[in-house]
Amino acid sequence: MQRIAIATSQLQGKQILLTIEQYHYLNRVLRLKEGDRFIAMDGLGTWWLAALEEAQTAQIVEQIAVQTELPVTITLMAALPKGNGFDDVVRYCTELGVSTIVPIISDRTLLNPSPQKLERWQRIALEAAEQSERAIVPTITPPVTFTKSISTVTATYRYICVARGANMHLKKAIDSVPLVSEIVIAIGPEGGWTTTEIEKATSTNFQTVSLGKRILRAVTAPIVALSVIAATFEESTPRMS
Repeated sequence: MQRIAIATSQLQGKQILLTIEQYHYLNRVLRLKEGDRFIAMDGLGTWWLAALEEAQTAQIVEQIAVQTELPVTITLMAALPKGNGFDDVVRYCTELGVSTIVPIISDRTLLNPSPQKLERWQRIALEAAEQSERAIVPTITPPVTFTKSISTVTATYRYICVARGANMHLKKAIDSVPLVSEIVIAIGPEGGWTTTEIEKATSTNFQTVSLGKRILRAVTAPIVALSVIAATFEESTPRMS
């Protein structure tokens, strides 16, 4: 069944006021007719089964219980790669369960994103959340410098991925993290973090971790990190909370 994300302001009692674009998509693209049903999601954790009506509205039939989110909250701090690579980071990490994505301007970052880039990333996250049946749509923050970003972290479990050196693998580092925790993971740009950046991170209680013995691209590394975290916390064996 087709899913669309709506703003909470579109809810009017038991009715949803669809935008022109949403109504066109449902009616013209998907060929839904009056009475046909679809799923509306507010991106904050709530789904509704809704029936399309005329006059650009839909009627809420019932609320739907959905349990597709990870039992941990993940904030990804990812240095911006060259080109449009961050589009893939947003898309695939949304599918894997990330909660917040913070685009990082590091010492080696070459990209200077425009406000239109942020709007594009937010749209990609919305589409990926709809496609992957997420209960929430991840937050994409405006780009920020690495120094500023680490100064605002409050989570207990915070990790910075380093390509070289004898660092513990991320999988082992998070094995003891309890459920209902917040995990912050920082991924560097092409060429990796500078020594100064790593020192700044460790001075604010970030733990250096590895994603394996191979050197990963700046676009690949966030996807690997999210995959490791998702696999760890979606194990069939119950974990202690």
